[in-house]
Amino acid sequence: MKKTKLLFAIFLVPISLVFGQSKYNTENVVIITFDGLRWEELYTGADSDLIENERYVENPEALKEAFWSEDPLERRKKLMPFFWSTIAKKGQLHGNRAYDNKVDLSNQHWFSYPGYNEILSGFSDDERIKSNDKIPNPNTTVLEFINNQPEFEGKVAAFGSWDVFPFIINEERSGVPVNAGFETAAGEDLSEKEKFLNELQPQVPSPWSTVRLDAFTHHYAMEHLKKHNPKVLYIAYGETDDFAHDGKYDAYLHSARRTDQFIQELWEWTQSQEQYRDKTTFLITTDHGRGKLDDWTSHGIKIEGAGAVWLAALGPDTQALGEAKTKNQIYQNQLANTAATLLGVEYKPNKKAGKVIVEVMQKVEE
Repeated sequence: MKKTKLLFAIFLVPISLVFGQSKYNTENVVIITFDGLRWEELYTGADSDLIENERYVENPEALKEAFWSEDPLERRKKLMPFFWSTIAKKGQLHGNRAYDNKVDLSNQHWFSYPGYNEILSGFSDDERIKSNDKIPNPNTTVLEFINNQPEFEGKVAAFGSWDVFPFIINEERSGVPVNAGFETAAGEDLSEKEKFLNELQPQVPSPWSTVRLDAFTHHYAMEHLKKHNPKVLYIAYGETDDFAHDGKYDAYLHSARRTDQFIQELWEWTQSQEQYRDKTTFLITTDHGRGKLDDWTSHGIKIEGAGAVWLAALGPDTQALGEAKTKNQIYQNQLANTAATLLGVEYKPNKKAGKVIVEVMQKVEE
């Protein structure tokens, strides 16, 4: 670097700190989670040990027609076409353990509430967060922390299929609006689509008492995005985990592909809008893994492999490196700090929070 450029770089840092400007191009962050989607399906597509197993599949021939190829690289494209056509070309995917590229949980429980707390707060809390009970999260999440910054106040929102999310995010304390479970859209300025969703949701029974179908979560989130233009949006899709617990591998695969399509719709819409185009980072992950063979329906500390997860990133500050194939270790507790840092916010609610994921953050050239 020439001396003139060096001097400029030296003075740029304090100036940016004084005015609170981010070093990054990211002005908006969308955090997305699949509940309990295995890294195995993400990286190799439909499981050869499960796709013809009539214990878990009602119509093996139809399922193979939709998702099967002898080539695992083709199988994964069939399952998650947006991930492998767009994220793999323009962003990054981490956690393919075939290359010793690992993304792991740091919490010791390996189920949902502890996983979501780790993702959103940036650290595990094994003593206090050790069940899926509806207990208000004592920890400050990155959503709450960012919402408390003057420039982001009222510009953070969350949507989830599981009815525990208002407690995980601690909606009452945090001030972050959370639409989850079987909640409907509220307010006096409802769009026609929101009114329709409010009418339709009670008429379409969910297979589960605590989790609504992801289509409602997605479309409520899309309407909020279009109407309110949040700078930070969290969407937690839930079906993959519940279909897996039910032992329905066919529904699990179809739900994974449907969620891939939902994410494509979100990405394409944001890239069509001035506020979001080339200014928005997507961080996508899962709250826990699952076991193999007959243990694929389960997770938890006693299930081997359930602590193995994955991470995808797509945005203006993420180098287009595609599938990571080098030995590496990332933890879920790093996501919260990464999201805040990309927005130019120093994340400091707890010293335990994981460090930023440097692999997905490319500083703007000075």
